[in-house]
Amino acid sequence: GRRRSAAEAGAMQSALLLVLQHDGGRMERGSRRRSEAEDAEKGRMKRTIIKDWKTRLSYFLQNSSNSTKMKSKKVGKHRTYFRPSPEEAQLWSEAFDELLANKYGLAAFRAFLKSEFCEENIEFWLACEDFKKTKSPQKLTSKAKKIYNDFIETEAPKEINIDFQTKNMIAQSIQEATHTCFSAAQKRVYSLMENNSYPRFLESEFYQELCKKTPITRAAQGT
Repeated sequence: GRRRSAAEAGAMQSALLLVLQHDGGRMERGSRRRSEAEDAEKGRMKRTIIKDWKTRLSYFLQNSSNSTKMKSKKVGKHRTYFRPSPEEAQLWSEAFDELLANKYGLAAFRAFLKSEFCEENIEFWLACEDFKKTKSPQKLTSKAKKIYNDFIETEAPKEINIDFQTKNMIAQSIQEATHTCFSAAQKRVYSLMENNSYPRFLESEFYQELCKKTPITRAAQGT
Protein backbone atom coordinates (compact mmCIF):
# COMPACT_ATOMS: atom_id res chain seq x y z
CA GLY A 1 0.00 0.00 0.00
CA ARG A 2 2.87 2.33 0.87
CA ARG A 3 4.54 1.59 -2.48
CA ARG A 4 1.29 2.36 -4.36
CA SER A 5 0.74 5.66 -2.49
CA ALA A 6 4.33 6.72 -3.26
CA ALA A 7 3.76 5.90 -6.94
CA GLU A 8 0.47 7.85 -6.91
CA ALA A 9 2.18 10.82 -5.25
CA GLY A 10 4.91 10.70 -7.94
CA ALA A 11 2.31 10.54 -10.70
CA MET A 12 0.39 13.47 -9.18
CA GLN A 13 3.62 15.48 -8.93
CA SER A 14 4.45 14.77 -12.59
CA ALA A 15 0.90 15.70 -13.63
CA LEU A 16 1.08 18.94 -11.62
CA LEU A 17 4.45 19.77 -13.17
CA LEU A 18 3.01 19.22 -16.67
CA VAL A 19 0.01 21.45 -15.86
CA LEU A 20 2.29 24.18 -14.50
CA GLN A 21 4.57 23.97 -17.53
CA HIS A 22 1.55 24.05 -19.84
CA ASP A 23 0.03 27.03 -17.98
CA GLY A 24 3.42 28.74 -17.88
CA GLY A 25 3.84 28.26 -21.63
CA ARG A 26 0.29 29.52 -22.20
CA MET A 27 0.91 32.56 -19.97
CA GLU A 28 4.20 33.26 -21.75
CA ARG A 29 2.49 32.99 -25.14
CA GLY A 30 -0.35 35.20 -23.90
CA SER A 31 2.06 37.81 -22.57
CA ARG A 32 4.07 37.66 -25.83
CA ARG A 33 0.84 38.18 -27.82
CA ARG A 34 -0.14 41.11 -25.57
CA SER A 35 3.32 42.62 -25.99
CA GLU A 36 3.10 42.21 -29.79
CA ALA A 37 -0.40 43.77 -29.81
CA GLU A 38 0.85 46.70 -27.70
CA ASP A 39 3.82 47.21 -30.06
CA ALA A 40 1.49 47.13 -33.07
CA GLU A 41 -0.82 49.66 -31.38
CA LYS A 42 2.16 51.93 -30.58
CA GLY A 43 3.28 51.66 -34.22
CA ARG A 44 -0.22 52.58 -35.43
CA MET A 45 -0.37 55.57 -33.06
CA LYS A 46 3.09 56.74 -34.19
CA ARG A 47 2.03 56.52 -37.87
CA THR A 48 -1.19 58.44 -37.10
CA ILE A 49 0.72 61.16 -35.22
CA ILE A 50 3.19 61.57 -38.10
CA LYS A 51 0.35 61.56 -40.69
CA ASP A 52 -1.51 64.28 -38.72
CA TRP A 53 1.72 66.26 -38.47
CA LYS A 54 2.30 66.03 -42.22
CA THR A 55 -1.26 67.25 -42.92
CA ARG A 56 -0.84 70.27 -40.62
CA LEU A 57 2.68 70.94 -41.88
CA SER A 58 1.51 70.86 -45.50
CA TYR A 59 -1.18 73.44 -44.63
CA PHE A 60 1.31 75.82 -42.97
CA LEU A 61 3.86 75.46 -45.78
CA GLN A 62 1.21 76.23 -48.41
CA ASN A 63 -0.03 79.13 -46.30
CA SER A 64 3.43 80.68 -46.09
CA SER A 65 3.78 80.29 -49.89
CA ASN A 66 0.45 81.99 -50.54
CA SER A 67 1.14 85.35 -48.92
CA THR A 68 -0.07 88.45 -50.81
CA LYS A 69 3.35 88.84 -52.44
CA MET A 70 3.15 85.27 -53.73
CA LYS A 71 -0.21 85.81 -55.43
CA SER A 72 1.48 87.42 -58.42
CA LYS A 73 0.84 85.58 -61.69
CA LYS A 74 4.52 85.64 -62.60
CA VAL A 75 5.96 82.18 -63.20
CA GLY A 76 8.19 80.87 -60.45
CA LYS A 77 6.68 82.98 -57.69
CA HIS A 78 5.10 79.94 -56.00
CA ARG A 79 7.76 78.28 -53.87
CA THR A 80 7.96 74.71 -52.66
CA TYR A 81 9.67 74.01 -49.35
CA PHE A 82 11.50 70.70 -49.33
CA ARG A 83 12.06 68.47 -46.34
CA PRO A 84 15.35 69.50 -44.69
CA SER A 85 18.34 67.20 -44.49
CA PRO A 86 18.87 65.50 -41.07
CA GLU A 87 21.91 67.78 -40.54
CA GLU A 88 19.79 70.88 -41.23
CA ALA A 89 17.03 69.67 -38.89
CA GLN A 90 19.59 68.98 -36.14
CA LEU A 91 20.67 72.64 -36.29
CA TRP A 92 17.22 73.62 -34.95
CA SER A 93 18.05 72.02 -31.61
CA GLU A 94 21.04 74.37 -31.13
CA ALA A 95 18.94 77.52 -30.68
CA PHE A 96 15.26 78.48 -30.81
CA ASP A 97 16.14 81.27 -33.29
CA GLU A 98 17.62 78.66 -35.67
CA LEU A 99 14.24 76.94 -35.77
CA LEU A 100 12.24 80.16 -36.27
CA ALA A 101 14.60 81.38 -39.03
CA ASN A 102 13.96 78.26 -41.14
CA LYS A 103 10.72 78.28 -43.23
CA TYR A 104 10.20 74.52 -42.91
CA GLY A 105 11.20 74.57 -39.24
CA LEU A 106 8.79 77.41 -38.48
CA ALA A 107 5.95 75.57 -40.27
CA ALA A 108 6.80 72.37 -38.36
CA PHE A 109 6.81 74.25 -35.05
CA ARG A 110 3.43 75.86 -35.88
CA ALA A 111 2.03 72.40 -36.65
CA PHE A 112 3.36 71.20 -33.29
CA LEU A 113 1.80 74.13 -31.40
CA LYS A 114 -1.50 73.43 -33.17
CA SER A 115 -1.35 69.86 -31.85
CA GLU A 116 -0.85 71.33 -28.34
CA PHE A 117 -3.71 73.84 -28.83
CA CYS A 118 -1.48 76.88 -28.28
CA GLU A 119 -0.78 78.05 -31.85
CA GLU A 120 -1.89 81.58 -30.85
CA ASN A 121 1.60 82.09 -29.36
CA ILE A 122 3.49 81.67 -32.63
CA GLU A 123 0.77 83.53 -34.57
CA PHE A 124 1.09 86.48 -32.19
CA TRP A 125 4.89 86.39 -32.46
CA LEU A 126 4.67 86.38 -36.29
CA ALA A 127 2.12 89.23 -36.25
CA CYS A 128 4.54 91.26 -34.07
CA GLU A 129 7.44 90.55 -36.46
CA ASP A 130 5.31 91.80 -39.36
CA PHE A 131 4.16 94.82 -37.29
CA LYS A 132 7.77 95.90 -36.58
CA LYS A 133 8.50 96.00 -40.32
CA THR A 134 5.52 98.31 -41.08
CA LYS A 135 6.63 101.75 -42.29
CA SER A 136 3.36 103.63 -42.84
CA PRO A 137 2.03 105.33 -39.62
CA GLN A 138 -1.58 104.72 -40.77
CA LYS A 139 -0.92 101.01 -41.34
CA LEU A 140 0.91 100.85 -38.02
CA THR A 141 -2.20 102.07 -36.16
CA SER A 142 -4.63 99.78 -38.02
CA LYS A 143 -2.34 96.75 -37.56
CA ALA A 144 -1.87 97.56 -33.85
CA LYS A 145 -5.65 97.62 -33.34
CA LYS A 146 -6.07 94.34 -35.21
CA ILE A 147 -3.34 92.62 -33.14
CA TYR A 148 -4.99 93.98 -29.98
CA ASN A 149 -8.43 92.70 -31.06
CA ASP A 150 -7.11 89.30 -32.16
CA PHE A 151 -4.67 88.49 -29.36
CA ILE A 152 -4.70 90.91 -26.41
CA GLU A 153 -8.14 91.99 -25.25
CA THR A 154 -10.06 89.76 -22.81
CA GLU A 155 -11.82 86.94 -24.67
CA ALA A 156 -10.04 87.79 -27.93
CA PRO A 157 -10.37 84.90 -30.45
CA LYS A 158 -6.64 84.02 -30.03
CA GLU A 159 -6.04 85.50 -26.57
CA ILE A 160 -2.45 85.05 -25.36
CA ASN A 161 -1.48 84.49 -21.75
CA ILE A 162 -0.08 87.83 -20.50
CA ASP A 163 -0.68 89.76 -17.28
CA PHE A 164 -3.37 92.42 -16.84
CA GLN A 165 -0.85 95.27 -16.42
CA THR A 166 0.82 94.50 -19.78
CA LYS A 167 -2.62 94.36 -21.44
CA ASN A 168 -3.47 97.81 -20.04
CA MET A 169 -0.16 99.28 -21.22
CA ILE A 170 -0.83 97.94 -24.74
CA ALA A 171 -4.41 99.29 -24.74
CA GLN A 172 -3.02 102.80 -24.00
CA SER A 173 -0.04 102.62 -26.37
CA ILE A 174 -2.03 101.61 -29.49
CA GLN A 175 -3.90 104.94 -29.44
CA GLU A 176 -0.69 106.44 -30.87
CA ALA A 177 0.96 103.31 -32.15
CA THR A 178 4.74 102.95 -32.29
CA HIS A 179 6.90 99.96 -33.26
CA THR A 180 7.42 99.09 -29.57
CA CYS A 181 3.70 98.69 -28.67
CA PHE A 182 3.92 94.93 -28.30
CA SER A 183 7.60 94.53 -27.30
CA ALA A 184 6.95 93.40 -23.69
CA ALA A 185 4.18 90.98 -24.72
CA GLN A 186 6.27 89.56 -27.58
CA LYS A 187 9.23 88.93 -25.23
CA ARG A 188 6.91 87.19 -22.76
CA VAL A 189 5.42 84.92 -25.47
CA TYR A 190 8.88 84.20 -26.98
CA SER A 191 10.16 83.16 -23.54
CA LEU A 192 7.07 81.00 -22.97
CA MET A 193 7.64 79.16 -26.28
CA GLU A 194 11.41 78.85 -25.80
CA ASN A 195 11.12 77.37 -22.30
CA ASN A 196 8.04 75.17 -22.75
CA SER A 197 6.95 74.30 -26.29
CA TYR A 198 10.41 74.33 -27.94
CA PRO A 199 11.94 71.57 -25.70
CA ARG A 200 8.79 69.45 -26.20
CA PHE A 201 9.02 69.99 -29.97
CA LEU A 202 12.62 68.71 -29.95
CA GLU A 203 11.44 65.54 -28.16
CA SER A 204 8.47 64.98 -30.51
CA GLU A 205 8.17 61.95 -32.81
CA PHE A 206 8.02 64.21 -35.86
CA TYR A 207 11.23 66.12 -35.09
CA GLN A 208 13.05 62.87 -34.21
CA GLU A 209 11.99 61.46 -37.61
CA LEU A 210 13.32 64.56 -39.40
CA CYS A 211 16.72 64.07 -37.75
CA LYS A 212 16.96 60.42 -38.84
CA LYS A 213 18.90 59.49 -41.96
CA THR A 214 15.93 57.48 -43.30
CA PRO A 215 12.98 59.61 -44.47
CA ILE A 216 9.46 59.03 -43.05
CA THR A 217 8.06 58.19 -46.51
CA ARG A 218 8.90 59.08 -50.07
CA ALA A 219 5.99 61.56 -50.09
CA ALA A 220 7.54 63.44 -47.15
CA GLN A 221 10.56 64.40 -49.25
CA GLY A 222 8.77 67.42 -50.65
CA THR A 223 5.59 69.22 -49.65
